[in-house]
Amino acid sequence: MTLRENPVIIIYTDGAARGNPGSGGYGVVLISGTHRKELSQGYKLTTNNRMELMAAVAGLEALKVKPCKVTIYTDSKYVADSVEKRWVFNWVKTNFKGKKNCDLWKRFLDVSARHYVKFVWVKGHASIPENERCDQLAVAASLLPNLPEDTGYQINI
Repeated sequence: MTLRENPVIIIYTDGAARGNPGSGGYGVVLISGTHRKELSQGYKLTTNNRMELMAAVAGLEALKVKPCKVTIYTDSKYVADSVEKRWVFNWVKTNFKGKKNCDLWKRFLDVSARHYVKFVWVKGHASIPENERCDQLAVAASLLPNLPEDTGYQINI
């Protein structure tokens, strides 16, 4: 299969935390042609950056066909710059020494290696409908009762 034949996927992501740390959640909107899927999940104790990164991971992990041409729209400079400026690839060389969220970065690197992924940073709360929807999903997920533990956060503290 050539790159031209690969499915084109658009993923919008957002993360939220009520307190930092606090309860948090992520929201994802996946779009492929006329198909659309929404994902969200909340956690009892986490951080905003973890939820921003988890949204990208969850979106990529949801893809059934491999490889895909994926563009991820995020309002997180932390996530977009870490990938697009290639910082995360240097962190691998130092085994993530001194870096937070290495559990999620490793998951991201594993799943993103199966696709052609690029990030586009968008300004948050700037009336971009899909970004706004992701924010709604993330906040709603953070407010759910009986949220599970973010075990990766517990390891990182």
